[in-house]
Amino acid sequence: MVSRRGFLTLDALRAQVEAGTIDTVLVAITDMQGRLQGKRCSAEYFLEEVVGHATEACNYLLAVDVDMNTVDGYAISSWESGYGDFVLRPDFATLRRVPWQEGTAMVLADVERVQGGPVAVSPRQVLRRQLDRLAERGLAAFVGTELEFIVFDDSYETAWDKRYHDLKPANQYNVDYSMLGTARLEPLLRRIRNEMAGAGLYPESAKGECNLGQQEIAFRFADALTTCDNHSVYKNGAKEIAAQEGKSLTFMAKYNEREGNSCHIHISLRSAEGGAVLAGDGDHGFSPLMEHFLAGQLAALRELTYFLAPNINSYKRFVPGSFAPTAVAWGTDNRTCALRVVGHGESLRVENRVPGGDVNPYLAVAALIAAGLHGIENELPLEPEFTGNAYFSAKPTVPTTLGEAAGTLATSEIARAAFGEDVVEHYLNAARIEREAFEKAVTDWERARGFERL
Repeated sequence: MVSRRGFLTLDALRAQVEAGTIDTVLVAITDMQGRLQGKRCSAEYFLEEVVGHATEACNYLLAVDVDMNTVDGYAISSWESGYGDFVLRPDFATLRRVPWQEGTAMVLADVERVQGGPVAVSPRQVLRRQLDRLAERGLAAFVGTELEFIVFDDSYETAWDKRYHDLKPANQYNVDYSMLGTARLEPLLRRIRNEMAGAGLYPESAKGECNLGQQEIAFRFADALTTCDNHSVYKNGAKEIAAQEGKSLTFMAKYNEREGNSCHIHISLRSAEGGAVLAGDGDHGFSPLMEHFLAGQLAALRELTYFLAPNINSYKRFVPGSFAPTAVAWGTDNRTCALRVVGHGESLRVENRVPGGDVNPYLAVAALIAAGLHGIENELPLEPEFTGNAYFSAKPTVPTTLGEAAGTLATSEIARAAFGEDVVEHYLNAARIEREAFEKAVTDWERARGFERL
C-alpha cells in the first residue's frame, strides 16, 4: 500500500497523542453486512495495551442479522457455545486519521480466534485467502469500486421517524453529469471528498446520477485489500458526515422504483513485480491470461452472485434497460453486459456491473478473484464478445432472487473449492436468515394492495 496523507505510523500516532491532537482510536472490523463494528479506545489505552496485545469483541459480530439479532445456524457462535470472544488484531498499515471526528484515528483489524489463528469466515480473511492464492501464481489484484448513493434533506432521525416515507431527495430531477445539480450538493460532496483524502483515500471525482438526489464519488484504484478497506471507511464516513450536515444518504441497492445504487467493481491483475499481465497480442488486445480470467468470470458468475448481491433488495436492481445488468455476457465498453471490458494496455480491466451499493467489498472482490482463478487454472476458453443490447439476448441471466442465488451457491463446486466448506455454509446461513426475515414481514405494498380491496 502506498502511504498517503492521512495515514499514520505508530510513532506519528504517539507524537500526536502526546501533543493532544488525538485522544481516541477506533478499532474496527467489517462485518458480514459490510459495516464497521468495533470499539472506541482512549488513545493512551490503545498505545499501551492494544498495540501489544490486540483487543477482543463478542464473536456474535459475525453471526447476527442486520438488526443485530442473535440467530441460529452459525458454527462459530451460538448460545450453546456461550457467545465467547474473538480477537481483533490491528493491521497497523491501515492506521489513519478520521478528519470528520475530532481528535480521532482509526485502525482496521483482522479477526482471530482466542486460541490462535484466523477466523476464516470473516470478510477480510475471505479476501486474504484469495489474494494468497493469486500470490502463489505470482499475481496481485488491483481494484476500484464505484459506489452510488442517494442523498436526502431529511436527517437520519427524521427518516426513521417517518418510516422512510416521503423523504425529500436533495435533487428534484435527474442530475446525471449535471454541474448545476451537483453544485447544489457541493458543500456535502466537498466535505466527503476532502475528509476522505484526509483519511488516506484518493478521491478522483464526484458526479450526479439519474435517480433523484443520487450521486457518485469515485476513488482511485489500489491493491485489492486497500481498496476494500477504503471502501468500508468511506461508506461509514459518508454516512457520518451526512448526519453532521443534517442530511441522510442511503447505499441501498434499490431504494425506490427508479434507478438503483450500483457498485461497479473494476479489477485487473499484475505480476508480483507490478507489470500488467492482462494485455497481449491476442484478439481485443488480450493476453491468454486475460482470456482465461474473463472466461472464469463468466463461468462462475451465477454461482457466486450471492457474494455480489447479498440481500433481498439487491435483486430488485436487475431490471432490463436500467443500466443494472441481467445478462451473463461480456462486451467491450458495453454497459448492457454484466462484464464490461474497458481500457487498453496497462489499463485493461474487467468491470463487473452486478454489485449494488449494499455489497460487502471483501466478499465481492474475493468472489471475482476466485472466479478468475477458476478460469486460469482450468484454461477456460473465452466465448466471443457480445455486441448490441444484451438485455434482450438469449444469454443466461444473473439470478433474479436471493433464493435462486443461494441455491446456485449451495451446489457450487467452484465456491467450495475456492472458499472452503465453512465459509460457504456460513454465508448460506446468512442468506437463509435474510430470506426468512423477509418472508415473515408484512410490507407496505401488501397493505396498500389488500387493506380495502381484498
